[in-house]
Amino acid sequence: MSVAFVTGSAGLIGSESVRHFAALGFEVVGIDNDLRSSFFGADASTAWNARRLSRDLGPAYTHLTLDIRDREALARAFRRYGDAVSVVIHTAAQPSHDWAARDPFTDFDVNATGTLNLLQNAREHCPEAPFVHCSTNKVYGDRPNDLPLVELDTRFELAASHPYAGGVPEEMPVDASLHSLFGASKLAADVLVQEYGRYFGMRTACFRAGTLTGPAHSAAHLHGFLGYLMRCAMTRRPYTVVGHGGKQVRDTLHSRDVVRAFEAFWREPRPAAVYNLGGGRHANCSVLEAIELVEKITGEELERSYADRPRPGDHRWWIGSNARFTAEHPGWRPTYDVLDILYEIHDANRDRWTPTR
Repeated sequence: MSVAFVTGSAGLIGSESVRHFAALGFEVVGIDNDLRSSFFGADASTAWNARRLSRDLGPAYTHLTLDIRDREALARAFRRYGDAVSVVIHTAAQPSHDWAARDPFTDFDVNATGTLNLLQNAREHCPEAPFVHCSTNKVYGDRPNDLPLVELDTRFELAASHPYAGGVPEEMPVDASLHSLFGASKLAADVLVQEYGRYFGMRTACFRAGTLTGPAHSAAHLHGFLGYLMRCAMTRRPYTVVGHGGKQVRDTLHSRDVVRAFEAFWREPRPAAVYNLGGGRHANCSVLEAIELVEKITGEELERSYADRPRPGDHRWWIGSNARFTAEHPGWRPTYDVLDILYEIHDANRDRWTPTR
């Protein structure tokens, strides 16, 4: 039986990858030590999701409580399965700008060094396995803020005549911009994944994602925009809009659409591939627009405040172009719009997110 290695296997994209590749007939080995709870607190723990995967998938899923910074433990896991590993899906990360500034060593060790550890183990033990890396649009730093944006009532927007109006392509430069330390560590990982493709001929892909979301997100204040917004509305917690008048725009992609893209690459891999991946023009919203939708779905007025100072390097507008990926994998398209996503997050978490007051 073919084996799929999935890091961050109890997280949003990791758990969706586990279920998807198990349904394809893989034996899935998940690597996750719930660092997310250390980063963001008990509310963000993924332990509940790890238990659910083991319960639902039974012998098709093996959970390893490993830290991707632990080279020896990773080497033992890779040696155990060897060339039976047919795909490596790397979604484990420290994902927050603000948290990275508090502890740059841990951020870099997880995001950059952890990725190097995985790449080298894959090279030594399963070099034919496609290596899928969940990267981020933050590798472009604050370059998107140089775009000639127009301020509208509820969002920033780019004129329809602009070359990037349909979405930012991979040709946007990554240099001479403010990345945040998180963005810098993820860029280091992104370049490493490309280099193992170019230098060693491994079939690797960097998926530079915008806002990835879905019902399995352990949403927290510092990470998980749509999930956390819905959580605040459902539990009646106050929500803080940070900077840009709440008009900053994000494209949003459902976790199921993400892993369908991973599968498409696994089926037709190539060395050193780089793709922007997101909801594009099909699914995007500003913070203000998302709040309006959440209030409509929950029937609750969200208690909110406003912090005038934006996060350093925060994008005012991000809609990514999927054109390169869809040209190479024409069967893939985003299938969920923002309203679909928010309704599913709401319905899936009725029993978990109950009012705190």
